[in-house]
Amino acid sequence: MPALIISTNVSLDGVDTSSILSEATSEVAKLIGKPANYVMIVLKGSIPISLGGTQEPAAFGELVSIGGLGPDVNKNLSFAIASILEKKLSVPKSRLFLKFYDSQGTHFGWNGSTF
Repeated sequence: MPALIISTNVSLDGVDTSSILSEATSEVAKLIGKPANYVMIVLKGSIPISLGGTQEPAAFGELVSIGGLGPDVNKNLSFAIASILEKKLSVPKSRLFLKFYDSQGTHFGWNGSTF
Protein backbone atom coordinates (compact mmCIF):
# COMPACT_ATOMS: atom_id res chain seq x y z
CA MET A 1 0.00 0.00 0.00
CA PRO A 2 2.13 2.91 -1.19
CA ALA A 3 1.32 6.23 0.44
CA LEU A 4 2.73 9.53 -0.79
CA ILE A 5 2.32 12.62 1.38
CA ILE A 6 3.23 15.90 -0.29
CA SER A 7 3.41 19.18 1.61
CA THR A 8 3.89 22.41 -0.32
CA ASN A 9 3.95 26.11 0.46
CA VAL A 10 1.87 26.74 -2.68
CA SER A 11 -1.79 27.59 -2.12
CA LEU A 12 -4.14 25.00 -3.58
CA ASP A 13 -7.03 27.46 -3.88
CA GLY A 14 -8.29 27.29 -7.44
CA VAL A 15 -5.92 24.42 -8.33
CA ASP A 16 -7.25 21.28 -9.99
CA THR A 17 -6.04 18.97 -7.23
CA SER A 18 -7.93 16.04 -8.76
CA SER A 19 -5.55 15.95 -11.70
CA ILE A 20 -2.52 16.08 -9.40
CA LEU A 21 -3.89 13.22 -7.27
CA SER A 22 -4.80 11.19 -10.35
CA GLU A 23 -1.45 11.64 -12.09
CA ALA A 24 0.52 10.95 -8.91
CA THR A 25 -1.54 7.80 -8.22
CA SER A 26 -0.91 6.54 -11.73
CA GLU A 27 2.84 7.19 -11.63
CA VAL A 28 3.35 5.69 -8.16
CA ALA A 29 1.36 2.56 -9.06
CA LYS A 30 3.16 2.10 -12.36
CA LEU A 31 6.69 2.69 -11.07
CA ILE A 32 6.36 0.66 -7.86
CA GLY A 33 4.34 -2.08 -9.53
CA LYS A 34 1.37 -1.99 -7.17
CA PRO A 35 -2.35 -1.75 -8.06
CA ALA A 36 -3.60 1.85 -8.22
CA ASN A 37 -6.49 1.03 -5.89
CA TYR A 38 -3.94 0.56 -3.06
CA VAL A 39 -2.10 3.86 -3.64
CA MET A 40 -2.84 6.78 -1.31
CA ILE A 41 -1.84 10.35 -2.12
CA VAL A 42 -2.14 13.17 0.43
CA LEU A 43 -1.63 16.72 -0.81
CA LYS A 44 -1.29 19.56 1.71
CA GLY A 45 -1.01 23.15 0.54
CA SER A 46 -0.19 26.49 2.15
CA ILE A 47 2.29 24.83 4.52
CA PRO A 48 5.06 27.20 5.66
CA ILE A 49 8.24 25.91 3.98
CA SER A 50 11.63 27.55 3.61
CA LEU A 51 14.27 25.98 1.39
CA GLY A 52 17.67 27.60 1.05
CA GLY A 53 16.45 30.52 3.11
CA THR A 54 13.65 31.46 0.71
CA GLN A 55 9.94 30.80 0.68
CA GLU A 56 9.70 30.46 -3.09
CA PRO A 57 7.47 27.55 -4.22
CA ALA A 58 8.80 24.33 -2.68
CA ALA A 59 7.57 20.93 -1.57
CA PHE A 60 8.52 18.01 0.64
CA GLY A 61 7.25 14.49 0.12
CA GLU A 62 7.43 11.20 1.93
CA LEU A 63 6.63 7.95 0.18
CA VAL A 64 6.21 4.73 2.13
CA SER A 65 5.69 1.37 0.46
CA ILE A 66 5.77 -2.29 1.36
CA GLY A 67 8.45 -3.29 -1.11
CA GLY A 68 8.88 -2.03 -4.64
CA LEU A 69 11.39 0.71 -3.78
CA GLY A 70 15.07 0.82 -4.69
CA PRO A 71 17.66 3.12 -6.28
CA ASP A 72 16.29 3.04 -9.84
CA VAL A 73 12.61 3.11 -8.83
CA ASN A 74 13.23 5.96 -6.37
CA LYS A 75 15.04 7.97 -9.05
CA ASN A 76 12.15 7.47 -11.48
CA LEU A 77 9.59 8.34 -8.79
CA SER A 78 11.54 11.49 -7.91
CA PHE A 79 11.52 12.60 -11.55
CA ALA A 80 7.83 11.75 -12.07
CA ILE A 81 6.56 13.50 -8.92
CA ALA A 82 8.82 16.52 -9.51
CA SER A 83 7.50 16.82 -13.07
CA ILE A 84 3.89 16.75 -11.89
CA LEU A 85 4.49 19.41 -9.24
CA GLU A 86 6.45 21.59 -11.65
CA LYS A 87 3.70 21.39 -14.27
CA LYS A 88 0.70 21.69 -11.94
CA LEU A 89 2.00 23.90 -9.09
CA SER A 90 5.06 25.65 -10.57
CA VAL A 91 7.33 24.06 -7.98
CA PRO A 92 10.76 23.80 -9.64
CA LYS A 93 12.27 20.31 -9.61
CA SER A 94 15.19 21.74 -7.63
CA ARG A 95 12.81 22.75 -4.82
CA LEU A 96 11.36 19.33 -4.04
CA PHE A 97 12.78 16.86 -1.54
CA LEU A 98 11.38 13.33 -1.41
CA LYS A 99 12.09 10.77 1.28
CA PHE A 100 11.49 7.07 0.59
CA TYR A 101 10.62 4.44 3.18
CA ASP A 102 10.53 0.73 2.40
CA SER A 103 8.33 -0.71 5.13
CA GLN A 104 7.49 -4.19 6.34
CA GLY A 105 3.87 -5.27 6.05
CA THR A 106 3.58 -5.64 9.81
CA HIS A 107 4.47 -1.94 10.15
CA PHE A 108 1.57 -0.82 7.96
CA GLY A 109 -2.02 -0.89 9.24
CA TRP A 110 -5.05 -1.20 6.97
CA ASN A 111 -8.60 -2.45 7.30
CA GLY A 112 -8.23 -2.99 11.05
CA SER A 113 -5.15 -5.18 10.69
CA THR A 114 -1.66 -5.16 9.16
CA PHE A 115 -0.36 -6.49 5.86
